Amino acid sequence: MTGQETGNPSSTAQTGAEQHEFSAEVGRLLDLVVHSLYSEREIFLRELVANAADATDKRRFEALTDGARALPDDAKIRINPDKDARLLTISDDGSGMSREELVSNLGTIARSGTRAFGKELESARPEDKPNLIGQFGVGFYAAFMVADRVEVVSRRAGSDDAWRWTSDGKGAYTIEPAARDKAGTDITLHIKDDADEFLEPWKLQEIIRKWADHISWPVTILKDDAESPANEGTALWRKSKSELTEDQINDFYRHITHNFDTPWATLHWRAEGTIEFSALLFIPGSRPFEFGEQSRESKIRLHVRRMFITDDAMLLPSWLRFVQGVVDTEDLPLNVSREMLQSTPVLARIRKAVTGRVLNELKSKSSDAESFLKFWENFGSVVKEGIWEDAEHRTELAGLARFRSSVLPADEKSEEAAKSWTTLADYISRMKPDQEAIYYLTGDNEEVLANSPQLEGFRARGIEVLLLSEPVDSFWPDRLTSFDGKTLKSVTQGHADLETFPVEGETAEGDAADLDILIPALKDALGSEVSDIRGTDRLVSSAVVLAAPEHGMDLQMAKLMRRSGQKVPDAAPILELNPRNALVRELARKAAEKSPAIADLASVLLDVARIQDGESPKDPTLFARRLTGLLADVARTE
Repeated sequence: MTGQETGNPSSTAQTGAEQHEFSAEVGRLLDLVVHSLYSEREIFLRELVANAADATDKRRFEALTDGARALPDDAKIRINPDKDARLLTISDDGSGMSREELVSNLGTIARSGTRAFGKELESARPEDKPNLIGQFGVGFYAAFMVADRVEVVSRRAGSDDAWRWTSDGKGAYTIEPAARDKAGTDITLHIKDDADEFLEPWKLQEIIRKWADHISWPVTILKDDAESPANEGTALWRKSKSELTEDQINDFYRHITHNFDTPWATLHWRAEGTIEFSALLFIPGSRPFEFGEQSRESKIRLHVRRMFITDDAMLLPSWLRFVQGVVDTEDLPLNVSREMLQSTPVLARIRKAVTGRVLNELKSKSSDAESFLKFWENFGSVVKEGIWEDAEHRTELAGLARFRSSVLPADEKSEEAAKSWTTLADYISRMKPDQEAIYYLTGDNEEVLANSPQLEGFRARGIEVLLLSEPVDSFWPDRLTSFDGKTLKSVTQGHADLETFPVEGETAEGDAADLDILIPALKDALGSEVSDIRGTDRLVSSAVVLAAPEHGMDLQMAKLMRRSGQKVPDAAPILELNPRNALVRELARKAAEKSPAIADLASVLLDVARIQDGESPKDPTLFARRLTGLLADVARTE
């Protein structure tokens, strides 16, 4: 958790203690955790032990470059229940926390926020609720489910100063100097009267075996003045598949991901040969909360001889960052530095092997269309980033991609929902005999795209168009350029191709407007707002549509760049007219009569084209005024 100090601190001269107020959001969160998860209170121990293990991992890594932070040889996590004093203490030899870190980590709230957390709690099944606190990064607060007061004494590794954080979880906490013989953290819970079971060693043992048996550091429980082991600490990734049960795999998945689902795919293998490593990787079965706001870097945990080194080794490319798990090798030294990780050929070969294995798994599972669609709806937008940025795997990823289409119904509820999506290969199999391009239309909303006038001419000729509604869709086609010999082309730039295909079925009735008179009048009225005005046969019912200049940027790409604050080349769009549309014919008549209304009509017509393309009128107020005037004229003639 991250944040900044909240409230105005007050200090007590005699004790040196400073008191701080929790923010209202923290208070609301504590209420949610204590009351919404009350029946699953044992989860507090899983969270505190997991935090202790993370702190020990962190110190182990820091010691690689700073010997003053070296771990003691007997580093472990100790659980000490004291029935007489009604205290439960969880101690570790980890990195510890400074005063500032105590305030940041324990005194403020994770950015996830209580609103989203509460919403998830309300909709979650009872068996899923225990895992939400880890998923939302608020695990420490679970201690208040069983304790009416919590004390944290911590000493940062490499420092001589220790600090005590204390709170009853009701609105405030205190920070004061403390004493601790060595670096690490003690969390002491003053157990509530109705939580006696959490002072029983046998109950604590049961909870650890259930929730934290895979913690790689030894966990002990004090019983009869002696420490007894509480966990196996087994490196599951080093065992063979036949030695593991599905429950063990799923428990480990939930432990390292903080997800509450089951994995969509599990990859468990040992590589032998020029490089040797063991891997246990997971593709989640659901999209993690706030996944889109997380770092674009892969967070696969790198271990060397079972010891955690870092999760910043970027063992997978960013377009596979949703994959989680562990890679353990003996081909790197334990004291490997960050600089060495970036340059060692051993790690480069591991990256290549792990990426290839995950990609092969995706290819294999893509044959099950229904199952693969679930994966694609969760992580397809991330995979498409690889089409844009990874030249080595671009074609393979494009082959896996799934798309909505103008000829397939968007049926989300049917058991055959997978049939409403298409691959590029399937699209090509449906192409017309002389069709040389894969046509696509990009935008912000799938339903808006499906009704776009940009599709009218293509539909009239029976030509399929891919509907691309995610931000990344405005970028990757420019890098892929072609697939299986067929060029990818935006419909806003592919209008000229329509002339080679006949219209299927009935055509629009009525005489064509005299564009030779109308176009000059519209150009005079619109000036530099358009680069050209021309007639088109790609419209059926709509009056107008915008097109990109012949050598200009795709309209959706330009719009996306403007929204992100990037500078876009100044190229006005082309305004295309449907000569058989009744409105266009009427405009041509007014142009022939040199009606003064043609200027306002031209501006309204251009704004209508912008609105159809998902843009706003250039001047909404002026647009509304002109439209109101035109409607008034119509009303008077009725």
